[in-house]
Amino acid sequence: MSDAIERVKTLIIGSGPAGYTAAIYAARADLKPVLYTGMEPGGQLTTTTEVDNFPGYPEGIDGPSMMVQLQQQAERFGTEVRIGMVTKAEFGKKEGDIHKITVDNDKIIEAETVIISTGASAKYLNIPSEQRLRGGGVSACAVCDGFFYKGQDVAIVGAGDTAAEEASYLANICNKVTMLVRKDYMRASKAMQHRVQSLKNIEIKYNTEVDEVLGDQVVEGLRMVNNQTGEKEEIAITGLFIAIGHKPNTDIFKGQLDMDETGYIITKGKSTKTNVPGVFASGDAQDKEYRQAVTAAGTGCMAALDAERYLATIGSVAETVADNYNI
Repeated sequence: MSDAIERVKTLIIGSGPAGYTAAIYAARADLKPVLYTGMEPGGQLTTTTEVDNFPGYPEGIDGPSMMVQLQQQAERFGTEVRIGMVTKAEFGKKEGDIHKITVDNDKIIEAETVIISTGASAKYLNIPSEQRLRGGGVSACAVCDGFFYKGQDVAIVGAGDTAAEEASYLANICNKVTMLVRKDYMRASKAMQHRVQSLKNIEIKYNTEVDEVLGDQVVEGLRMVNNQTGEKEEIAITGLFIAIGHKPNTDIFKGQLDMDETGYIITKGKSTKTNVPGVFASGDAQDKEYRQAVTAAGTGCMAALDAERYLATIGSVAETVADNYNI
């Protein structure tokens, strides 16, 4: 392990819309932020072909290009963007404590404030044809990508509230939605089940799983299998939406930060403050409701403002103590 320990005002962990927006605001506030990109620089948007619903892009933009522009904007104001993975975090417990962060199991950074923007990873089925066609018709976000399949036939995999909500959303814009439910019942609330069942262009197939996604470059169809009878069936679709949940990338913070039962970081009220003074959480690491680039960016802004105010507060306290003791 490297012997050199670096001290920074603000360390940002993660490089999606939340992390880069936090960096822009922190840099403009002269917090001299250092940002580590993590394993997937740019976050989930780097696997999105077109972003049409982020304000300021009237013609739309592809996800990787958008992330490059956000990085360039953050760097223009003085953010130091580094490739690296945070592998350990030791947070102080009291206001004013220094937080010790280890990067790539080697470099130690002492940070006065930490902004966590590690995001969440969509769960996939992990079958070869699905992974091959991600970005070519396979998506984990109907709200993000459903527009591109307007008037077409699509399928969705999942049985919970999120799947039911996304199926309803797709039914409003697509010709037909085939919903694959692995068991003989849905896990969604009764209200959500009633909503799905009331829509005439949604067909629910119970005890059904994906056998293979069909198509070379883009999705052209789906082969399904009944897990009770073994019977297989093919349908023509142009889009497949996976709605089996997300996993927040917060494992290394467990035991130090308050989280819900699924690992999303709990923040206080309308702020980005965690239970640890000087540690803030933004984006999909703490938001399981909206999970959109624009809302992630908003909480990144909030986290930077919260960090700036925190540093101003502990600075004022330190000055008062020094004055009282004539230091």
